[in-house]
Amino acid sequence: MPIDPLSLEPLIHQIGTAMTQESAGAAPALFDRQRWSHRLLDWAMSDPEFKVQLFRFVDVLPVLRHDEQVARLLDEYFSDQERLGRLLQWGMKAMAGSTLGAKLVARSLRKQVEQMAGLFIAGETVAQAASILTRLWNDGRASSVDLLGEATVSEVEADRYRDRCLSALRELAETAAGWPASPLLERDQMGPIPRVQLSIKISALYSQLDAIDPEGSYRAVADRLRPLLDLAQSIPAGIIFDMEQAELKDLTLSIFTRLLSEPAYRTFPHAGLAIQAYHRETARDVERLIGWTQQRGAPITIRLVKGAYWDSDSIRYRQRGWPVPLFVHKAETDVAYESLSRVLLDHHQVIRPAFGTHNLRTLAHAEACASRLNLPAHAWEYQMIYGMAEPLQAAVVQRGRRLRLYAPVGELLPGMAYLVRRLLENTSNESFLRKEYVESQPLDQLLAKPEPSGSLASEQPETQAEPADFRNEPHSDFSLASVRASMAEAIQSVRGRLGQSVSVPFAANRPPSGLPLVVRNPSRPDEILGTVSTVLPADLPAVMEGAKQRIGPWKDRPAAERVEIMRRAAALMKQRRYELAAWEVLEEGKPWREADADVAEAIDFLLFYARRMEQLGAPRRLGGEPGEANHLSYTARGIAAVIAPWNFPLAIPTGMVSAALVTGNVVLFKPSERAPIVGCLLGQILAEAGLPAGVLQVLPGGPDLGRALVQHPDSGIIAFTGSKNAGLWILGQAAQVGKGQRHVKRVIAEMGGKNAIIVDETADLDEAVSGVVASFTGYQGQKCSACSRVIVHEAVHDLFVQRLTDAVQAVTIGPPEDPGSRMGPMIDERALKTVREYVEIGRREGRVIVDRIMSGPGYFQGPVIVAEIRPGHRLAQEEIFGPVLAVMRASDFVQALDLANETDYALTGGVYSRSPKNLQLARERFDVGNLYINRPITGALVGRQPFGGHRLSGVGAKAGGDDYLLQFMTARVVSENTLRRGFAPLE
Repeated sequence: MPIDPLSLEPLIHQIGTAMTQESAGAAPALFDRQRWSHRLLDWAMSDPEFKVQLFRFVDVLPVLRHDEQVARLLDEYFSDQERLGRLLQWGMKAMAGSTLGAKLVARSLRKQVEQMAGLFIAGETVAQAASILTRLWNDGRASSVDLLGEATVSEVEADRYRDRCLSALRELAETAAGWPASPLLERDQMGPIPRVQLSIKISALYSQLDAIDPEGSYRAVADRLRPLLDLAQSIPAGIIFDMEQAELKDLTLSIFTRLLSEPAYRTFPHAGLAIQAYHRETARDVERLIGWTQQRGAPITIRLVKGAYWDSDSIRYRQRGWPVPLFVHKAETDVAYESLSRVLLDHHQVIRPAFGTHNLRTLAHAEACASRLNLPAHAWEYQMIYGMAEPLQAAVVQRGRRLRLYAPVGELLPGMAYLVRRLLENTSNESFLRKEYVESQPLDQLLAKPEPSGSLASEQPETQAEPADFRNEPHSDFSLASVRASMAEAIQSVRGRLGQSVSVPFAANRPPSGLPLVVRNPSRPDEILGTVSTVLPADLPAVMEGAKQRIGPWKDRPAAERVEIMRRAAALMKQRRYELAAWEVLEEGKPWREADADVAEAIDFLLFYARRMEQLGAPRRLGGEPGEANHLSYTARGIAAVIAPWNFPLAIPTGMVSAALVTGNVVLFKPSERAPIVGCLLGQILAEAGLPAGVLQVLPGGPDLGRALVQHPDSGIIAFTGSKNAGLWILGQAAQVGKGQRHVKRVIAEMGGKNAIIVDETADLDEAVSGVVASFTGYQGQKCSACSRVIVHEAVHDLFVQRLTDAVQAVTIGPPEDPGSRMGPMIDERALKTVREYVEIGRREGRVIVDRIMSGPGYFQGPVIVAEIRPGHRLAQEEIFGPVLAVMRASDFVQALDLANETDYALTGGVYSRSPKNLQLARERFDVGNLYINRPITGALVGRQPFGGHRLSGVGAKAGGDDYLLQFMTARVVSENTLRRGFAPLE
């Protein structure tokens, strides 16, 4: 029946007051003023900078094996002596002045943090936790065990997690069998409730779990879940799906409902899942779950929580430019939670409501709603986290309500991340526990009705950028079904046009004289995608004559008009986004995300360079002295020859071509013979955007055409991306001045890299393994920025290599039309042959520990890992352009940096470390153009990470940076004496 929210308020205050009295005089263990943890949290809550450093130190502490390391990292994180002194206030400050004293301090600190972790972790194993779980049961508290563990980066680890869950269920059943009867904990309005409950994370059951591939994810997760559900039905035991990151929400719901709809599990009444109130779509999700449950005919449990991933999800979504799917303000979440509470209680006939909260107001609200509905006390339960809000736990039990504690079980190492989340939760400004037990807020405030500031459905987080500012085009969110459908439809649409001739207008008043180039699908070489007319060097004189005629009109056109054409082209790319990405999937073998990202980057280049040209288009006054006027202006150089690669077939050409065009140059664009269709599509889009005929000439052809463009005396600019050898040849040719040539050619060349990632002994290996795999297998390693060397500290070398080996065995390889394929084919047979040659070199130089050689049609090659590589080996020095990773060992971080720098290249590099000192050393000494810290080393974004290297990695300004356009223009300064006959114009 409907409940008037206003009528609930007096009852909420009455219940809240009573519960406060029942828990009076006690404080949660974490806030016990006699404990070291209270002092530590008190400092954290009063000093935000200290809080960040403290939690980062606590996060790295478990991997520090020796007291000396702990002391060193303690000093690195808290080198400020005042702050370090605060850490040592419990009585050992005097000892910190000596090496021995530092070790004793470190040992004591580790012990204190481990004790703090013990407040939240019930035991390292189920056997160790058995006594605590038994004590909880005897105190009238049920439990839901959560097995902590490393992030799953391989199928070996996914199997291990499944087996741990199976073992835990058996051990818990054996332990629970000896517990005394407890009617409140063992029965509700629907019947018996199992004594045993296990909470699971689906992300731990499949290393390749990804919302882009719901079908493949379901198959893999369901295969590991079925044995758990079979055992849970026989014990019996409850199985609860934890809800994780926002991107996995819909996938989690789909897996849950689909699996529980299978005949074997359709009647299982003890399955459930957590639902997050902070998600904007949760009300809709709950409505659908209730309808599905009614159709299914068996109840489910819904654990309603406010949500534990708000900070990380919000940051990730903002980073990606996606609408944040979570409520912005805590009051909005609180209102949503209370509304959902009423819905769940209203449907207690089919739903087992479980309210996960440590908030007095939230508890009192649920109690009040249940009272208004005249529900029996066993019709719902409360859930809290083991080690948190113990006084509130006691009050719930005293009221005769069922209470279940979420009890983590696992080793300290993985448990530390859990501890950090709990510390963040407890020290948050919005934390109820902080408000009650630290700030001692009045009861009326604690029980006040949440008042949101705006519409729950429509309010979005504020953004700092103005509408006119450049914003990166967001990559597609493939967790959305509509986006996946758009991409699949585009691939099918493009498939319907295969075999056609693709071309752009040729300005030489006759057809190009080259033979048609037959374009094939690298996944299926027998499949012809289309044909493209090609240009020969013999066609170049006529092309150049046409280009020279267009220099003046295009250069003299107002910069604002050129800018507008670039913006129209960007708008057209947005409209045709999935069509363009589909062509890249088929022509270049790019997986969905790689293809989509390439289109987004192309849009970025158009808009970023357009905006930059607006800034450079008008003359700029220099100086402010009276009597003179100095103005700096820029003008186009003339004809730009753009020689583009195939691996980023739209983004890189768009960047080079648009930079040349928007600055007023006429462009002769030779797309790679491995990517001619996408190159022609770029020409078509610019023409449709209003680019005058002949200002851009798309010239498909072979290497001989590229050489002719470089050597032609009328080429004023040569913009090139490709191999080192080709780039050096271009630089040599450009230095030669031909007959009648009156300019020095400007060369902008990106020439590749031999990029390294360093993993030190403090690294988060979950992140490091995933980051290295992404960096060397992304687009099959066919990126100049790809990782080809990983340099690992000897202390973690063997463990890292083992986990890396297992991880790459799990990477899915197949035709990129399949969204589940993480790796597609090499671009052609020549590229595949090159990789195979380097594998054989690796067998001679080191030890090949992984070689996922593929068979069948297509140019497929899986990841290759070669260990025991030394600095002088070819695998340590030569660019391979394929998924071949050389593993090198370092004794310390300085040696690792020396190894990383010991190549001819300086393009990208990465470091995985949690040592502030090492990270600072990397910033100072890692000699690369783009350094990435604790993240993959590919995927630079225009404007945010301008891209380019030095040494033999290239010459010129960074692409996607403020200086890039200047290379395509010449600068002129006009200085005028404005003082005439003693008079000067007013400034």
